[in-house]
Amino acid sequence: MSRSIIQKALEQGKGVMRLAPNWVPRSFCRPGRRLRLHPDDYFALGTERGGIDERWFSSTTPADNGPGTPENQGLSFIVTEEGEQARLIDAVSEFKGKIIGEDLYKKYGRWPMYSKFFDNKGPLPHHIHHNDKYAAKVGEAGKPEMYFFPAQYNQTYGGELPFTFFGFNPGTTKEQVRDALAAFTKGDNKLLSLSRAYAIDVDTGWDVPPGVMHAPASMCTYEPQFASDVYAMYQSVLYFDHVVGEDLLWKNCPEDRKGDFDYLVEVMDWDMNLDPMFYQNRRMVPMPVDNMDSMRREGYIDEWICYKCDLLGARRYTVLPGRTATLKDDVAYGLICVQGFGTINGMELSSPNMIRFGELTHDEYFVTQEASCKGVTFTNLSKSEPLVILRHFARKP
Repeated sequence: MSRSIIQKALEQGKGVMRLAPNWVPRSFCRPGRRLRLHPDDYFALGTERGGIDERWFSSTTPADNGPGTPENQGLSFIVTEEGEQARLIDAVSEFKGKIIGEDLYKKYGRWPMYSKFFDNKGPLPHHIHHNDKYAAKVGEAGKPEMYFFPAQYNQTYGGELPFTFFGFNPGTTKEQVRDALAAFTKGDNKLLSLSRAYAIDVDTGWDVPPGVMHAPASMCTYEPQFASDVYAMYQSVLYFDHVVGEDLLWKNCPEDRKGDFDYLVEVMDWDMNLDPMFYQNRRMVPMPVDNMDSMRREGYIDEWICYKCDLLGARRYTVLPGRTATLKDDVAYGLICVQGFGTINGMELSSPNMIRFGELTHDEYFVTQEASCKGVTFTNLSKSEPLVILRHFARKP
């Protein structure tokens, strides 16, 4: 049954598959309410699961939300024109390289990335994502990620703290960090006093390699990342007295190393955390793929927005008002439409103003490698507004 639904979706979109909204709650977060979800639906999964402050894109990665996590949470579903649904993970398993490309399937045996909107009202704790070496100790993969702050999802406000802390002040010692971690259960461990904050501008981004400490700003963030959900929270008390549970300090830590604060320090990439040129080395601004005048004449603008990680990438693709453009690449990718309305390979493509929990939309699609090579046609049906799409992929075109 699943195979026939996937085959139908592939045929209907000529290799472009529509995806259903994929909402993920976090018990330790508070919704920023910029995901365009209906105001009544941010706790649609129940208060015990937490508020919805994430929407995942092109995901074959289950969300790791502890005991009681609903089946298929975090997994993207393909939708046919008739409303039938099948999991993207099953499409990749069934059709392999036809979906994601033979090179990617041979290398990973799966679709190895996903992206998300992360939308928290306040800042997150200073935390870390493990690299492959330390993630493997708990049977997981490492997690590089990148951030981009789309203006379309940050129009009204920047939340409670629109600044991100990265790494530590130059000169910070491992002993200082270890002492802060050891004080986790005693109150505010003052970890941010050892770090640096950076103001966040819309339509810019940051590269966040594994092992780098970061306390993300309260902005709605587009986050391409490797297909893993490993992390550990090292800050005990946030601004506005939000307390972080000790279980999150030891998340994704091997059982025989729990209670070992030296291990928590060991997980960090120390040189990168103390890099005095972190801003210059990790900040990203949009970078045109080609000559701007030439692209405009063809009816589109294609820009790199996340490009400093070797394993992942993201571009912003804008179709100018009233124009049609065909995009050819050699990689599979997911996309989310953040502004405007039009078509993709003849199917509706539109950015919604408001979404009810459980409703379907026409703003998210997955483009197979075969379709990408043949070319995907985008038409902007507005005479005045651009059609803006964010594309995420696991191998750079």
